[in-house]
Amino acid sequence: MIAITFALPAESSAFLSHLRNKSRAGRNGIQTIRGEINHRPIEVLHTGVGEKVCRQRLEKFIDDQEFDLLISSGFAGALNDELQVGDLLLARNFSTIELSARQEALSNLPIRVADLLTAPALIDSSDERTEIARKSGAAAVDMETEFIARMCAARGIPLLSLRVIADTPRQSFPAPAHILFDIAKQRTDLPKLATFFLSHPNRIPRLAQFSRRIANARKTLANALVAILREL
Repeated sequence: MIAITFALPAESSAFLSHLRNKSRAGRNGIQTIRGEINHRPIEVLHTGVGEKVCRQRLEKFIDDQEFDLLISSGFAGALNDELQVGDLLLARNFSTIELSARQEALSNLPIRVADLLTAPALIDSSDERTEIARKSGAAAVDMETEFIARMCAARGIPLLSLRVIADTPRQSFPAPAHILFDIAKQRTDLPKLATFFLSHPNRIPRLAQFSRRIANARKTLANALVAILREL
């Protein structure tokens, strides 16, 4: 069994469309999605955004369950302009398996190998991203992988960390991060979002562009995951 984690359904929807014999399951009070790719059983968990909810859900997910591999996947934000929206990042500082033996079969995928940083909050400031990149040496940032890696290491579960770049310093969020997503509520506050764009109508085109970039990035990630799973 291979486990794949995403923070939110907005990240996983394109991948889930590839699953055969898909079904929903409940275990230890959490909901997962099961299916198959190339006759290999897959179980998908949405960890939520940030350390607290991720730890809670993942602990229940892997408790008393044996996985041959866990793939930590989803979106990440680039910390520099070397990575573009839609690029794939294989986090070398968190991954404990290598894809080098299958590099030829995956050579058509835009995968970059670099360090990934896990941060406590969404970062929408270009200057802050630049400073974080300078201090950490990381190429991109997310909010869950470090905690997933720690729990996998404690239980001896091999980990592959693969993220798709959804935003960059030059192509950042169309609105402040706290408007786009409420971490405490683990969802977007739609009335707050609508109020913001009604008062900033000049940003609506940026929202549409952002939505298109996210959709393309989600598809790229799904295709990459399917290709990797077929080669494992």
